[in-house]
Amino acid sequence: MQGTCSCSGSIASLRGYQLQQRCRGSRVVTRRQCLRVQAAKTADGPSLAIVGVTGAVGQEFLRVLKERDFPYSNLKLLASARSAGRTVEWDGGSYTIEELTEQSFGDVDIALFSAGGSISKKFAPIASDAGCTVVDNSSAFRMSEGVPLVIPEVNPDALKGVSAGKGGIVANPNCSTIIALMAVTPLHRLAGVKRMVVSTYQAASGAGQAAMDELELQTREALDGKPITQNIFPFQYAFNLFSHNSPMTGNGYNEEEMKMVKETHKIWGEPDIAITATCIRVPIMRAHAESINLEFERDVSEEEALEALSKAAGVSIINDRAANRFPTPLDASNQDDVYVGRVRRDISRPDSRGLDLFVCGDQIKKGAALNAVQIAELLL
Repeated sequence: MQGTCSCSGSIASLRGYQLQQRCRGSRVVTRRQCLRVQAAKTADGPSLAIVGVTGAVGQEFLRVLKERDFPYSNLKLLASARSAGRTVEWDGGSYTIEELTEQSFGDVDIALFSAGGSISKKFAPIASDAGCTVVDNSSAFRMSEGVPLVIPEVNPDALKGVSAGKGGIVANPNCSTIIALMAVTPLHRLAGVKRMVVSTYQAASGAGQAAMDELELQTREALDGKPITQNIFPFQYAFNLFSHNSPMTGNGYNEEEMKMVKETHKIWGEPDIAITATCIRVPIMRAHAESINLEFERDVSEEEALEALSKAAGVSIINDRAANRFPTPLDASNQDDVYVGRVRRDISRPDSRGLDLFVCGDQIKKGAALNAVQIAELLL
């Protein structure tokens, strides 16, 4: 049930990889093929559940399922007791949110979880035992032995033997890892990454809807000269930036940074690649940016790298040096693709085995909901 989207538009200015195309509101991007599962509501589709539907990612699940015409026969919306009973209008139907309980999954083929690690740890195994295949967006199972950690464009083979309605848990990687590896994996396949240095600039969406709301509130308060409300972070967020708010570990890295290291090793299946990360929270609403330095096993030119990136599914290039036009979080916001630019040789090296690049991706979409729905598509 796969097809190709009919993106219309002209391709211009091949020189410098400034390929222009309009595809559902995207900006200066490379040509790409967009795979879609085309069906929507159908009697022979899987029964779906969304766990944590009232959160930012839960709401994005609904938008992405509709955008991609994901086939389903029934939809169950699950949340905490305080949200139960609320009505959600979606895809021409009216759905009542149900309280998440241990009995919620007996008639569900695929469950998309985004309700936090503690909820996932309790209910995902229960759902799996009931024959429901879980795609979990939390960190609860990412490093668990036997649990696939999947980016569909990167390691779809990790899903071998897993299918809808057969039980099992599949983990969605951390948003920063997804955004980085969408850009870096085509280059790893090209020339073999030996070392990766990542600095992230992470949006409020990564801390949930409450953080997004507080960033908006603080911005208004700061501009109006009012006292700043600080309920989510111990620092003012508006007009500021600070080290990522995840807990620190014993080696001086925070958990977000170590997720990028460990998850990349697992997804690539190469634990010896050297990786270091610095993760920073910046006052952007919903798209992460990342500055990435790579060392390769062989020489690789800017032209080779851009050619590999231009052919990669889910990647778009904005790399116009003459106009100083490169990816921004606003380019990536509400978009499926990860945007790559500032591709240049690392001049600190005496050889041609280093490249720098700048990457932006929507944290809620490709960094969470879209990736999970793409996994669900592979389960069909």
